[in-house]
Amino acid sequence: MTAPQITRLPDGRLHLHHGPIDIVLTAEGPDAARARDQAARRFAAILPELVAELPALRRPDPPPLRSAIAQAMAGATAAFRPDFITPMAAVAGAVADAVLAAMLAGNDLTRAIVNNGGDIAFHLAPGHQTTAAIARSVNRSGIGADRVTIRAADPVRGIATSGWRGRSQSLGIADAVTVLAPTAAMADAAATMIANAVNLPGHPAITRRPAHDLKADSDLGPRLVTTGVGPLSDADIARALTNGVTLARRLHKQGLVTGAALFLQSQALSLGLPTPNREPCLA
Repeated sequence: MTAPQITRLPDGRLHLHHGPIDIVLTAEGPDAARARDQAARRFAAILPELVAELPALRRPDPPPLRSAIAQAMAGATAAFRPDFITPMAAVAGAVADAVLAAMLAGNDLTRAIVNNGGDIAFHLAPGHQTTAAIARSVNRSGIGADRVTIRAADPVRGIATSGWRGRSQSLGIADAVTVLAPTAAMADAAATMIANAVNLPGHPAITRRPAHDLKADSDLGPRLVTTGVGPLSDADIARALTNGVTLARRLHKQGLVTGAALFLQSQALSLGLPTPNREPCLA
C-alpha cells in the first residue's frame, strides 16, 4: 500500500490523497492550523482501516464491524434495507465525516469543509453559512448548475451526488442525484438509492452490463449497472424522475434526507432545498 500524500495548496486548503480517497479540505477559525494537522493524522490511518474490513463492507448483510468508519457506513445503509445495499454505498461520505470529526475535536472553527471526491461533510458555527453548487451533467440544454445556501441552523451537514455518469456504478439512469442530509454518510447512501430508483427497466435506449464484468470486485456482483442512456422522450424522462422523487419524498418524511435534486437529460426535480443564490460554491 502506498503512503498517503498530504499537500498544502496555495490557497490554504489541504489536499489528502491515498489510493482511491481524494480529499480537499478547508478550515477557518482560530484553530484552523491545528485542525488541519489533526485531519492529516487521522487521514493516514483511514485506508488501512477500510481495507482490513473490505470483504465484510461489500456484503449486504455485514457482520459486526470494528472501525468507527465501517460502523458509520453500516449504520447509514441499514436504514434502506430490505432493499439491496451494502455499506460501500456510504464509504465516501463516512470518510468525509470522520475527517471532519478529527478537525473539530477540541478546536474552535467557524467553518470546515471536507470534500471527498464530491461527497462533502461540513461544519458551520452559529451565524455562519456556505453555498453549495449542485451541478448537472451535459444534457440537451447544455451544462447547468444550481446553488443552494446552507445556514448553521439548517439540519444539513452532508452533501453527496450519485448517478450513472459518476465514478461509481449505478443501477439507475439519473445523470445526477444530489442529496442534502444530516451527515455525509447518510447523504451518500441516500443519493445512491435515489439514483438507482430513477430508472426505466427494459427500455431499449438503455444499455447495461453485469457490475462484476466491469469491475471484478464490485459489491454489486452480477447486478446490471447502467453503461449508456440514449435520447429519451419527455414522457419517459418524467416517468423515471418520478420514480426517484417518490423515494426521495419518503426518505424526506422519515428524516433521513433534508433535500434532493434529481437530473435526467432535459428535466430536473427537487424537494426540500434551501434558498438558491449565486454565491461561491463549496470548496
